[in-house]
Amino acid sequence: MAVARSTWSPSSWREHDAAQQPDWPSGERVEAVRAQLAAMPPLVFAGEARGLRDALATVAEGRALLLQAGDCVESFHEFSAITIREKLKIMLQMAAVLTYGATLPVVKVGRIAGQFVKPRSSATERVADEELPSFRGHMVNGEAPTLDARRPDPERMLQGYHQSAATLNLVRAFTKGGFADLNQVHMWNQEFVASSTQGRRYEQLASEIERALRFMAAIGVDLRDEPHLNQVDYWTSHEGLLLEYEEALTRRDSLTGDWYDCSAHMLWIGERTRQPHGAHVQFFAGVNNPIGVKLGPTATPEEVLELCEVLDPGRVPGRLTLITRMGAERVFELLPPLLRAVRDAGHPVVWACDPMHANVFATSSGRKTRHFDAVLGEIEGFFAAHMQVGTWPGGVHLEFTGDDVTECLGGSEDVQEAELDARYMSLCDPRLNARQSLDLAFRVAELMRSA
Repeated sequence: MAVARSTWSPSSWREHDAAQQPDWPSGERVEAVRAQLAAMPPLVFAGEARGLRDALATVAEGRALLLQAGDCVESFHEFSAITIREKLKIMLQMAAVLTYGATLPVVKVGRIAGQFVKPRSSATERVADEELPSFRGHMVNGEAPTLDARRPDPERMLQGYHQSAATLNLVRAFTKGGFADLNQVHMWNQEFVASSTQGRRYEQLASEIERALRFMAAIGVDLRDEPHLNQVDYWTSHEGLLLEYEEALTRRDSLTGDWYDCSAHMLWIGERTRQPHGAHVQFFAGVNNPIGVKLGPTATPEEVLELCEVLDPGRVPGRLTLITRMGAERVFELLPPLLRAVRDAGHPVVWACDPMHANVFATSSGRKTRHFDAVLGEIEGFFAAHMQVGTWPGGVHLEFTGDDVTECLGGSEDVQEAELDARYMSLCDPRLNARQSLDLAFRVAELMRSA
């Protein structure tokens, strides 16, 4: 049943069961922080969120591709202009590969400027002989294995807000101030990537793009002031997990009177919090941002259709993105019934593939990792399922970093298990490094051409 928009308010979620929320030590402190956040400027604006919805509508119609990617969980410790720039570089590289290779525009959505909270399979974990609260991301607690660090602290939401604001400021400067100019396409190739097989392949593609731009200039087409070439639209997203934070940053649009969650352009609901009558779904049913929902292997056609009705009763193209995470071995079996049900019900959703989360396994040393072949295998199964049903494989949802990490196995450089500890830097789940990300972009471009 759809949420009644006329009676919805940002605090309506409190009437429902809220999963994955911290056990805050003081309700009064939480309320004080919420009040401070509610008085602060919005991080994004309603018009920007509507712009992303319109862009995603072109993906739903099969005329564009969604690239949603970024950190597993952002860190309060590793925060600098260089870190943000390197993430943006690999995003721009991947988008260039996909646009040139698949001849489709790419909607670029980062997991950035708010991805500070993670759901956990257990509220506690055992470290040595001590039972500690699980690490839930820096906006909730610290990762150090001590009781003091793991104690949830609502003041961290304020730090998360300020870091998000600073990140957004720099991202806007990069994407609108010349860094993203397509004439700079060679500049995006990092030194440690350029020496790899995929880096050399990217340099060849970059030279072809430059040649095309020179050709256009030679025949008299002036591209110097063309905004589509010298700046890009880059939107932000995160999992809307911490409902106190999301409530505080939800505002009425002065133009339309509609509610928008101004913490990000797009929010998604996770696999563990997608209960149709749960607090997260009920909260996001009332805001007008583009919304995503993660769907794991247990999702049934009936559940998915109910989520569509609750979150997008008006069937607005670009409003709802369904992000599947089935696992490489099961995606081709499990996905087609969902595709048929949503298609036959007439819901204009974007379908995206998250090939990361259902392909995690632990090595013999206990280190969590993913294999590049499994990540690629799930994407291939995702495309095959769409080709079978006749629906559009709208895009991918990835966890990557611009750093030269060793967290996922395989890829063109063939990272081995013995190398994982060399540069394993993630606070939570393993991420693709820049070389692996570029490798994946070339593979996806090839699949898009087939589709």
